[in-house]
Order: sequence, then C-alpha cells, then structure tokens
Amino acid sequence: MHIALASDHAAIGLKTELFAWLVELGHAVTDLGPNSTDSVDYPDYGYKLAAHVAAGKAERGIALCGSGIGISIAVNRNPAVRCALVSEPLSAKLAREHNDANVLAMGARLTGIDMAKACVEAFLTTEFGGGRHAGRVAKLSNPA
Repeated sequence: MHIALASDHAAIGLKTELFAWLVELGHAVTDLGPNSTDSVDYPDYGYKLAAHVAAGKAERGIALCGSGIGISIAVNRNPAVRCALVSEPLSAKLAREHNDANVLAMGARLTGIDMAKACVEAFLTTEFGGGRHAGRVAKLSNPA
C-alpha cells in the first residue's frame, strides 16, 4: 500500500519511527515533511497531505502533530479526505469500517509508539464496510 505521512515539528520523532516501521512492513511510504524540529505551521503540512491523498498519490495518509487535533482539522478542510483523530485501535478500525477514513491523525505528545503502531495497523488492515454506511460517507464530501 502507498502511504503518505506528514507532521509538524512536535511529531518528527513519531513520524520517523512510523516511516521506518511501515517501510519494514513492505509499504511504499512518502514523507511529506517537515524534515527537522524547526518550528513549522501544522496547517501547511495538513493541507499538503490532504492534497496528496485527494490526488490519488497515496491510498492512505497519516497526519501527526503534538495533539493530533490541529493537523486533523487542516486535513479535513479537503472534501475528498476523511481524517479521523484516534488514540486507540478500535477507533482506527471503526474510522475505516464505518467512515471510510483515508487519513489517520494522532498526537505525538499523547500517543506512544506501540499504541500508534496498533492504531496504524488497525487503520491499514480494515476495509470499509459499505452498506448502510456508504450513503452517509457520500454526504461527507457532498453536504446538502
């Protein structure tokens, strides 16, 4: 699977660890930055990730910042992207199964590496359930 990652300066460490782990698992991974701990604005990287996923350049995205909140808001500004902020695997699984989330957001200051990996694994291995959820998901990109 092709996965894109983006973060702010607060989440560089978590992004680096997830990048290496995903490559080790055999995924094609794109790091959209940043590449240092110099202060950056999370919306810039959230927008970049959302555009990358919306354009079909990655099947899924992972957005990281200190809390996960700011970058998830930025990512969700793109109507073609459904970003879910999670802190445990069940929420990641349900985000895929019920909401067809294509981007996962987490907070590096709130989520340790083992829990982050568990969330990413649930996110990557769960398929969208379709059925009764399909119409609801369609409304997320095309509000009435």
